Amino acid sequence: MNDLHIERVSTAILDVPLRRPHRFARTGMDAQPLLLVTLTTRGGVSGIGEGVVPGGPWWGGESVETMQLIIERYIAPLLIGRRVDDIPGIQQAINDVVAANLYAKAAVEVALHDAWARSLGVPVHTLLGGLARTSIPVTWALGTESASEVVEEAQAKLDAGLHSSFKLKMGAQDPADDVARIVEVAEKLSCNASIRVDINARWDLITSLRWLPRLAEAGVDLIEQPVPGAEVEWLAEINAALPIPVMADESLRTPSDALRLVRLRAADVFSLKTTKSGGLRYTRQIADVAAAAGIPCHGGTAIEGPIGTVASLHLACSTPAVSFGSELFGPLLMREELLTEPLRYADGALHLPEGPGLGVELDPAAVARFTRR
Repeated sequence: MNDLHIERVSTAILDVPLRRPHRFARTGMDAQPLLLVTLTTRGGVSGIGEGVVPGGPWWGGESVETMQLIIERYIAPLLIGRRVDDIPGIQQAINDVVAANLYAKAAVEVALHDAWARSLGVPVHTLLGGLARTSIPVTWALGTESASEVVEEAQAKLDAGLHSSFKLKMGAQDPADDVARIVEVAEKLSCNASIRVDINARWDLITSLRWLPRLAEAGVDLIEQPVPGAEVEWLAEINAALPIPVMADESLRTPSDALRLVRLRAADVFSLKTTKSGGLRYTRQIADVAAAAGIPCHGGTAIEGPIGTVASLHLACSTPAVSFGSELFGPLLMREELLTEPLRYADGALHLPEGPGLGVELDPAAVARFTRR
């Protein structure tokens, strides 16, 4: 076996342009910053992880800049000389020094798994318990654009046979206007596609109870996180009132959050993101809680690049509870390819690559082209 002790840790920030601007409830972006973390063992094997947030620190309080600082100054010194397979021990050592910062921790944890799996000559999903599936359906996410723009983009995806499920962002407009926009979209698309909405935690309880039933009546079939993440009791009241599923996202970051959501019956679906939960293993713990409660999980996205996306794919494909599809569309939104062999999207799904580790290789020229100086 190769020497598994970590010899070097390096980071780089990339700014990858998008095919079109992507707008959230509170912000938007036309390029996605990514933080790449590379761990190299004494045996000469490298593993890569990715730190990424959707549009900056508005969502989870972190940015690629804060992640880079935390990793280089506080986490990297803890890694040197440790074995890449000592993941529980490394996680405890990091948690003793760094509170929260789950996005930064996720990037490091994925890199540990990639390096360990490559040293063994096995794929990452083997380290996670083996395969439950080899692909996962992908929902295409749309921003807060006008109804006509949303319908045009979604219809093009439908006509091309690329996607049959769409998630629309809400929360940037007055609720009445926002609902009217979504109702118009649903009336035109819901007969042929699944229409879902994500309010990015922008509404309060009264607004949600007033307007969300109208969306259900119009044919929307899932509501994601209408209220702030801390307001789990509100989420439970909304979930009890609606005839369609409510999905928890901002309210779900840790296994303890998952247990609280289950106890309150606050959500019908859990949105899993390796980024927001500190990596593959903690996210798997959340999925185990969901499985015990009979709650299906969805592979959510932080608009990851290919490394973050394929890491989440390995988790989704090795976790039976991830039975509600995914939103792992990030690389499709990016204008430039970062891998030597692109991830395979076909028949509305993302397919697991073969090979050791994460099963993908970065294109050094592309990485160099987009690295922030």
